[in-house]
Amino acid sequence: MQNPAQLFRTFSQLPVIGPELFSRAVSFMAPYFSTISPRFLVLEPGHVEVAMKNRRSVHNHIGTVHAIAMCNLCEVVAGTMIEATLPTTLRWIPRGMTVRYLKKADTNLVAKGRMDTPAGDFVGDVVIPVQVFNTTGQVVMEADISMYVSLQKSAKA
Repeated sequence: MQNPAQLFRTFSQLPVIGPELFSRAVSFMAPYFSTISPRFLVLEPGHVEVAMKNRRSVHNHIGTVHAIAMCNLCEVVAGTMIEATLPTTLRWIPRGMTVRYLKKADTNLVAKGRMDTPAGDFVGDVVIPVQVFNTTGQVVMEADISMYVSLQKSAKA
């Protein structure tokens, strides 16, 4: 598979519709992500930003964005970022997620993830921090997503 950051750049050459098509393609590859209708804003090695609209289908019983919908948003950020950052000789799988809910999420949201340490420099556990922001720029949730990075089977031989 082509690197997601390269694919995003290719799709983004189509004004307006390109990022939308890319976002739908990611949701097609991992269908559960479609439940939040993610919209990629930035996708490059070490930096990803994804938006999610505040709509009824992601609400909880009190009318705010459901905690698990925000977890899903964080996972799409972390997963695409590590995929875009790792060399093709490495693979990854999520191991866990620690979350902190800081405020009610009652607006559209943007999740941002950054990875300062080049993931290709090591094999083992990598923790990717992701923050979710409301439209006023306040952090409503933080997540630390643990990924286990190992050599591809073909690279072990």
